[in-house]
Amino acid sequence: MSQTTTCPLDCYDACRIVIDTNGKLKGDGSHPITQGYLCPHLNHFDEFQRIVEPRFEGKVITMDEAMQRLFCVLQEGNPQKTLFYRGSGNIGLMQRSMEHFFAGMDAMGTRGSLCDGAGEAGIIDGRGINYALSPDIINEAEVVIVWGRNPHVTHSHVLRALKNKSIIVIDPVQTKLAKAADLHVQIKPHCDMQLALLLSRFVVIEGSQDEEFLKKYGKEYHDLYELTQTLRIKATLESIDVTLGQVGSILGLIRDKKTVILVGTGVQKYRNGAEVLRAIDALGAILGLFGKPGCGVGFLGSSTQGLNLPFRKLQKTVPIPTINFSIFDTVFVQGGNPLSQMPDSVKVSKEFAASGTKIYFGLYENETSAACDLILPAKTFLEKEDVRSSYGDFSLQKMSKLRESEIGISEYDLAYELCNHFNLSIPTQQECLDIFYDQMVRKNGVDYRKNMPDIPYENGFETDSGEFEFMDELDLGSNDDEGLFLLTPKFAKSLNSQFHRSSGIHLHPQCGFEEGAMVRVTSKTGSIQLSVFHDGRLRGDCAIIYAGTPGVNNLTPSLLSYEGENAVYQENKIKVEKC
Repeated sequence: MSQTTTCPLDCYDACRIVIDTNGKLKGDGSHPITQGYLCPHLNHFDEFQRIVEPRFEGKVITMDEAMQRLFCVLQEGNPQKTLFYRGSGNIGLMQRSMEHFFAGMDAMGTRGSLCDGAGEAGIIDGRGINYALSPDIINEAEVVIVWGRNPHVTHSHVLRALKNKSIIVIDPVQTKLAKAADLHVQIKPHCDMQLALLLSRFVVIEGSQDEEFLKKYGKEYHDLYELTQTLRIKATLESIDVTLGQVGSILGLIRDKKTVILVGTGVQKYRNGAEVLRAIDALGAILGLFGKPGCGVGFLGSSTQGLNLPFRKLQKTVPIPTINFSIFDTVFVQGGNPLSQMPDSVKVSKEFAASGTKIYFGLYENETSAACDLILPAKTFLEKEDVRSSYGDFSLQKMSKLRESEIGISEYDLAYELCNHFNLSIPTQQECLDIFYDQMVRKNGVDYRKNMPDIPYENGFETDSGEFEFMDELDLGSNDDEGLFLLTPKFAKSLNSQFHRSSGIHLHPQCGFEEGAMVRVTSKTGSIQLSVFHDGRLRGDCAIIYAGTPGVNNLTPSLLSYEGENAVYQENKIKVEKC
């Protein structure tokens, strides 16, 4: 008889998995999201080589020896100079048990985001809370605007919900979905705010705003309209490389239709990223897309929203995109690869090397594990009990242990051993799991978080006024530097720096470089040598270096977004020269 569990990977879909009698992972055909198929990462999960033995200073040791080393390091160290860095290689909720231990030790943790923090901050500014937009709502839509998101790579299971709908894609790249869409607006990068504001302006000009909705939940929309009038229409359209005809086509396709806007993280990888999302959200509010079936604006929700967690939280934190590792005597990295994924990699690597004892706890070798003193192998999601909460909907699903393995240790077991050694309290594993199980409610064969709305914002917004709060000033964040716009989207065969990582730089053939040629890519922050891939999907003023490409973050700045303490990977322009 087959058994089921849930995928832990950092993805919207939170797929339910069937393990057949031969031990093969398959999609659960009865699950409304998975519907019988899995992404390439899971289809080949058992093929990726994992860390199987602990190491100290390059030498293989036993797990008992590794634990004693860990106890000594933490006992001799100063908690005020101990950093706990938790990545998102596995986003099961039990992974937070290690934070419970370090919080008990009064160590330093991290805050902010390498992913979506700016966008979420902008959404919260307008709505008061960031609810996920479930696939059930998308299913009922008549028109879907896919804005800076590539679902074939990042959200493949939503593709079924897009069938038989009018599709508008707004993206500098001609993605696979863009080729098949009813309309593709190949906008210049970092111009999404301007387009959203112009669309809001034209909606009001033609009288297509949802007056009934706005009288209840958006009375101040006239202030936004006045703000949009500060933009000169012709000059703005020219600067963002969008035509008046394309604006008209967008408005014609969505007029009087149930419309969903699905926004990706790429539009907010800038210092003003919060305002970009707030402007797109404002367009949704002007159109009355909130609180109705088949309508909404979807970004990334919060996987812990509304949940009671059984673990302590770290009280002392530093912003994750700008951590200075060198000030810490002990650095503990769990399920992450900061030496690859943090901006300004050269600076990060130097500061990491200057820190004290470095500990890596994870599944796979990477740049960070290579620079650490003590390596602790983790168990895979198939070898431990956990719970998966989604940021793509409100599901809250069990992750059952399906395999026995002598390799590694689970996050909870390591936290338990540490708490026991240092005389700190921690709930039992079953107590933690029961707390999560008690917050589940079953609907149509799937478990969801209790007390989450079927239709978010049906009764207004969770702001002080109960209405949508429109922006009252503009920061367009223009970049007049010479060079190409750097785009850093997800790669189809990798998940950040896990699995099969990309290499090279993708350029339009008109940029004049031969395919396969080695080029030097430079920015204000640093440089890297890469080989060229011709990519006719791109605008001529853009380059793609996929997230996870070794060395890509030599080029990205160690800066925070103005809101949300988010990394700003696309703030720098780049120059490309022959080597």
